[in-house]
Amino acid sequence: MSTIGLVTPQQMHFAEPLALRSGAVLADYTLAFETYGTLKADASNAVLVCHALNASHHVAGTWADGSRGWWDNLVGPGKPLDTERFFVIGINNPGSCFGSTGPMHLNPATGRPYGAAFPVVTVEDWVDAQARLVQRLGIRQLAAVVGGSLGGMQALAWTLRHPHALRHCVAVATAPNLSAQNIAFNEVARRAIVTDPEFHGGDFYAHGVVPRRGLTVARMIGHITYLSDDAMGAKFGRQLQNLVSGGKGGLAFSTQDVEFQIESYLRHQGDKFSQYFDANTYLLITRALDYFDPALDHGGDLARAFAMARDQRFLIVSFTTDWRFAPARSREIVKALVDNAIDVSYAEIDAPQGHDAFLLEDPRYHGVMRAYFDRVAQG
Repeated sequence: MSTIGLVTPQQMHFAEPLALRSGAVLADYTLAFETYGTLKADASNAVLVCHALNASHHVAGTWADGSRGWWDNLVGPGKPLDTERFFVIGINNPGSCFGSTGPMHLNPATGRPYGAAFPVVTVEDWVDAQARLVQRLGIRQLAAVVGGSLGGMQALAWTLRHPHALRHCVAVATAPNLSAQNIAFNEVARRAIVTDPEFHGGDFYAHGVVPRRGLTVARMIGHITYLSDDAMGAKFGRQLQNLVSGGKGGLAFSTQDVEFQIESYLRHQGDKFSQYFDANTYLLITRALDYFDPALDHGGDLARAFAMARDQRFLIVSFTTDWRFAPARSREIVKALVDNAIDVSYAEIDAPQGHDAFLLEDPRYHGVMRAYFDRVAQG
């Protein structure tokens, strides 16, 4: 299989206000995006890829600095989402920190960075923003919308917000809403950020600082939930970071120093994350995760929520060791679709990696995706 090669991000500006579910309005904004492949004359082969929490519009290919797209193993020539057949679009959502208008950008009303004043955004708001860009590209109906985790929630929301604008929905490692436990993890991560002395109520830009300690801890918490116990055990076990002489069993007997390799790994991941991600963006995106609940407006009845999605076909994929978005949550979605006699395929992949499995190159998972996109290509 060949690669897409060098890609260049694009930007699209929108002067028309975007009304948000909160009642606020994003008056003037820009979306960063990338496209791969060639759009057919009838625009029938477009596929939108929705990104998860810490990803972006850079789905596939390589930037000039060597950065590889986060789903490059899935998207490209000859890959399951084949760019020789499909025109693939990746869009960075508003509120992000990777090129689209977000908290670090200037608020036209004040001339200062938005910071904490950036309006709260939801999954539905992101989908509405994406729909505008897709329409600007001359695409009236997408062949498919696909996403994993939070991206899967966006794919589901497309079928409810714009049911006639897509033919297929592919939702991977996702859920119809967050459990109380998931909301709790998000809240602990947010508290780590907002209690960092360098956060300054979200307006840290004016102080020339970054709440890196809070971001580091937030990422460490999140990263634990992305991995399975088996994956962590196989990779790190109880291995010590540094064996020392004199201590019983090689232990240094410290309550503050790094003792175990898993500690070192988490600190490394957290430190790296704190150097490129925006703290206000983290708060916005995790809150959007919390708010997503399509059944809420239907008395908690998920089947009623999906009653309007009868014109779409669905692929739902889950992974056995994903305890953050467990297979049981995907089966809730499948049941709601079946209750509406909607065409749905379901795959539950026995993979050891936990939630992160949706980003990895598992041959069974990729086989399912390839077979489904073959079906999409056949119309």
